[in-house]
Formats: sequence, C-alpha cells, structure tokens
Amino acid sequence: MSFRIGTPLSPSALRVLFLGGGELGKEVVIELQRLGVETIVVDRYADAPAQQVAHRAHVIDMTDAETLRALIERERPHLIVPEIEAIATDELVRIEADKLAAVIPTAKAAHTTMNRERIRVLAAETLKLPTSPYAFASSLEELQAATEKVGFPNFVKPVMSSSGKGQSRLRSAADVADAWETAMSAGRVKQPRVIAEGQVMFDFEITLLTVRAASGTHFCEPIGHVQVDGDYVESWQPQAMSAKALARAQDIAGKITAALGGYGIFGVELFVKGDEVWFSEVSPRPHDTGLVTLVSQNQSEFALHARAILGLPVDTSLRAPGASAVIYGGMEARAIAFEGVAGALATPESELRLFGKPESFKKRRMGVALARGRDTNEARARAKTAAGAVKPIAG
Repeated sequence: MSFRIGTPLSPSALRVLFLGGGELGKEVVIELQRLGVETIVVDRYADAPAQQVAHRAHVIDMTDAETLRALIERERPHLIVPEIEAIATDELVRIEADKLAAVIPTAKAAHTTMNRERIRVLAAETLKLPTSPYAFASSLEELQAATEKVGFPNFVKPVMSSSGKGQSRLRSAADVADAWETAMSAGRVKQPRVIAEGQVMFDFEITLLTVRAASGTHFCEPIGHVQVDGDYVESWQPQAMSAKALARAQDIAGKITAALGGYGIFGVELFVKGDEVWFSEVSPRPHDTGLVTLVSQNQSEFALHARAILGLPVDTSLRAPGASAVIYGGMEARAIAFEGVAGALATPESELRLFGKPESFKKRRMGVALARGRDTNEARARAKTAAGAVKPIAG
C-alpha cells in the first residue's frame, strides 16, 4: 500500500488529519510536510505545538463523537492520526467502517490501546504474553480487594489516562483510599475504573520502537529511560541488554503490534530482568522516550511514522549513541521565555527542541535537550548539561 502524494491546498492533495497536536505530533507534521502532504491538526486548545506548523487547525472537544464526525466530514482527510488518548474512539471505529477515512494504524488499535483494560486483556489473556499480575476495580471496595490480590507494593492507574496522570505507588493497604481518589481526579475520560498492577522486580525498562511498514516489521535499537511519577525525564539509545532478552522483547513487540494491525510506529514498553522480559504497555504512535531518535537514528521515530503510514521505505538503523533530557516549565504562566539557549547549544553534539506550548505548568514538558556521544553515558551527560542550561522565565 502506498499513497499518491499531490500538492498541498489543491484538489490533488493527500490530506492527513491529526487528533492531538502536541510536541510528538509536531515532529510528524514536519516530516509529512517535507514529503508534500497537507496537514490538519485538531486539539482541545488553540495554538498547540503541531497546530503552529500545520496547514490548518481546529479546536474541538475530541471526546464528543458528534463534533468529531462533523469535522471529519467537513475536512475529508485521507488519513486520521490519533496523537493522544482522549478521543471518542468508538466514533473512530464507525468513521473507519463508513470509509470516511483510514485511521492510523487502525481504529481498532486506537480503541484498544486507549484503555488499559482492553490492551492488558489482549496481551495477557488472548496473546498469552508475560505481564505483571493485575486486577481491575470500579469502586474503592473493589480496589481494596484487587490490591490484596496482586500484593504490595503495587501501582494503581486509571484505565484511561496517559503520561503518569492519576498513578500511585501503594506500599500497603493504608494507601488504597488515596490512590483511588488520585485516579478518579486524573483520568483522561471520566470513568470509575482502574487497574492495580503488582510490582515486577526488573533491572530496567525499555521502549522498543516497532515499525509496521509495507516491507514488514522493523525494530529500532532499545531505548532506556528514567521515569519520575510516571513521566519520563531522560532517555537514551541504545540500552544494553542480553541477546536473549532482546530476542524476547522483539518477539513480544512483534506479536502485540501484529494483533493491533495497520502501518506506523508503535512504542512498546517492556520490563527486563536478565534474560526475562514482561510486556507493560503499547502506544500506537510515536513515544515520548523516542524523542532521543531525533539525534540517535538515521530516521527518527517521527520520520519512520510518516514514511510507514504512507507506504514508503523505512530505515531503523542507529546513527550514534544518543540521549534526551526534559526541560520543564517550572512555573504556572502563559507565554514564557527561555534564557540560556546559546549556552545549552554550546554543549558538544547537542540540539534543542522548544515545543512552543502556549501555557507553562511547573511539571509540564516545555522542551527537550538532545545529544550524541561516544557512548550513552557521554550522551546522557551532555543532554543533561544542555537541559540544565535552559532557564524558563516569565514572559
């Protein structure tokens, strides 16, 4: 499958509509525009990062099925690319069934992965992949029983949330009530449903970027990362691991992405201990830890996603060891500014991406520093140095 690419803003244009316009979508929009694709970006707020570089932008509530369908019928895109979870995915399934547009990678994949219950049942019960022990709950009383079942320590997460929102680590039964309240206050879509996951004693976590393309399934080098409160703060590529563990990781990633189907990049999150590997989660889109690929790979995860969804050749080869380090807003303000950019870019083999988000929060990711090195240790040190030099200030 490949698409004929025409001229943007003309009857021959190939139109791709993004649902969600964050920093990851922004990079994919840029890659598609380089290939002559017309891009439309939809988000819940105006001037989102990807909207700033798209041909057109719309602001709607993407969880409103009627509003979402009306926009799709008006824009008539050839492809719809979900970039976030907070979307009326049931309507996406109907839109694809009605042949209004193709959903990337598939409407089924967007619908399944938006919900931690659906994807965990697919992975553990249908595909029989190794996972942490788990149980679901729809009330505080059910959660108390679920945490006893999976044991302590454990993690509680809303079945519909992302980027660490609403997650808690529980050490004992005394933490259950607070965890329930945290989950209920932070779910992307209001639904009294959570997953309790038993803790796996792993050595490290990886993201295995997996590309389903016209030429088959391809794997990037594994990405290691550090998370704090469910949010990634730094990542590096490649993450060293045994050949047996890597083979198992690729087998798991291959099976889960084949079950989801379609073309594009998938961020498969896995736990690794020695030669053992457990499935954690999967996103059918570029992954935040994969920002490192902007400097570490010959084709970044964003270029790979753009090429794969268009049916074009892909190359997952590594360019050099690389790393990324997050730059937080550090304040609650609109239209902030940044000092220290020149100092940051004086770091050898470094780059910056300042996302252009119109509003800053203390723990909102406003940019990322990237660096290459002789090995990942040098790359990580350089990325953290560059990130530390950038100082957000009130505009």
